[in-house]
Amino acid sequence: MLVTPVEKLDIAVEDAPFVAVEIKVEGEGRDSRLAFRLNTGDLVTAGSDHPLRFEERGDGPRPYLHVRGGLEALVARTVYYDLAAIALAGGDVPPGVWSNGAFFPLEPTE
Repeated sequence: MLVTPVEKLDIAVEDAPFVAVEIKVEGEGRDSRLAFRLNTGDLVTAGSDHPLRFEERGDGPRPYLHVRGGLEALVARTVYYDLAAIALAGGDVPPGVWSNGAFFPLEPTE
């Protein structure tokens, strides 16, 4: 199917093209795996290929999960609270979460 330039559309994304709406935790501590369900139904497991990062905004920290290419998912506030509870229970300094052998501090990245 051919597409003319007129048929192409630009889509403005306010923050991130995906939203992580649910988290599933398997294992504990350094052996844990954090799988995030996106608003599209896709599952993405955090790790070195899909890192979590935290950005400070005026309304507080915003967590993001790398999905693919240059695309990220904003982690929903309720899921962020689950991450914070996991981090505080882990006792790491700074507080953070482990997934697939990678550690992600719950701090904004520079």
